[in-house]
Amino acid sequence: MRALPYVRMMALTVFAVAACKPTPKTAAGAPDFHNPADAAQFGIHGDTGVAAAWRPRVFPDDPVRRSNMRGMVTYATAGPGTRTTQIFINYGDNNRLDASGFAPFGQVVEGMDVVDNLFGGYGEGAPQGRGPEQYRLNVEGEKYLARQFPKLDKINKATVE
Repeated sequence: MRALPYVRMMALTVFAVAACKPTPKTAAGAPDFHNPADAAQFGIHGDTGVAAAWRPRVFPDDPVRRSNMRGMVTYATAGPGTRTTQIFINYGDNNRLDASGFAPFGQVVEGMDVVDNLFGGYGEGAPQGRGPEQYRLNVEGEKYLARQFPKLDKINKATVE
């Protein structure tokens, strides 16, 4: 991923923390992708202790300076002042998100074919779709995902240039 030049360092730090699993020997702790039609979203840690430590933290919004086009990496948000650790990668032109304050902070520069092939069979998260329920992920962690969503892809390594 290439970080955009105007992004706060905090955004990059959170991305790195949210994207890395705690040990290379287990899948526990690896954030999983949920894959609705427009984007691949991830960022709630599979270790409930890590997720709980980050859940109350909110990061200042960045201005939207680039559009949510294919390959742009963007924080999910529920409105102004609500950014936490959830991030998504745009599959295509999602410029309708720009006016709502979804500010891209990076761009996939290599491996977008991998993003395109993430498992999307569960669709949107509950209750809108059959995907993971965020509350249960926060409370039950990786065990919930392994039991209920075994086909979700996992992040093994993330780098920021």
